[in-house]
Amino acid sequence: MGDNLKYAKEYDIPYPEGVEYPYKRMSMQGRAAQFASFKALSGYEDAEDEAARLTDSKIELDEATIDLLNAKIQILQDHIAEEPEITVTYFLPDKKKAGGKYVTISGKVKRIDDYERRIQFRTERLSLWTIS
Repeated sequence: MGDNLKYAKEYDIPYPEGVEYPYKRMSMQGRAAQFASFKALSGYEDAEDEAARLTDSKIELDEATIDLLNAKIQILQDHIAEEPEITVTYFLPDKKKAGGKYVTISGKVKRIDDYERRIQFRTERLSLWTIS
């Protein structure tokens, strides 16, 4: 007999009913769970998803752009009592990998902190410019 047929007669033997066994017969659901596949590399999919996630590189500003931003910030300082509404795009570094993303927000300016280089809006505080 070939290897496939060697134990063929044992495949058709029914489960003995009425015989005392020390264990209960396992349910089909229990057997399925016992032989179900498992993830040998837990966390692998998360790491793979993280590696595939794209981030932007931070754009380094040239001197002319920095001067223009400083002039606009000065205009904001001069009109701070009016709480002007502005739209700002800033770079938010990623906490897990190199790079980050650009975020755009709009709101009314409450105050400008030259020491910490932050613009405070009515609702949130953001670090917006770096002058070196």
